[in-house]
Amino acid sequence: MEKEILKQETLSEVFKATPHLLKFPVTKMWIDYDKEADVLYISFERPQKATDSEMSTDGILHRYRGEKLVGITILDASKRN
Repeated sequence: MEKEILKQETLSEVFKATPHLLKFPVTKMWIDYDKEADVLYISFERPQKATDSEMSTDGILHRYRGEKLVGITILDASKRN
């Protein structure tokens, strides 16, 4: 894989997101984005192995293992502010 240097614009976006990421209920997370489907997956455990899920009215799928939240799936991710 070719080494890439993050552009200042990208770093600026990461810095904007940092305070929000620090508010998550976990200190480790995995983020995957499916551009074709425009879906963002955030896992709080690897492997996620969810046993149940609940869709909220705002298009966010909460994934649980028992009572523990193990991840969220955000539909239409690029359209959110």
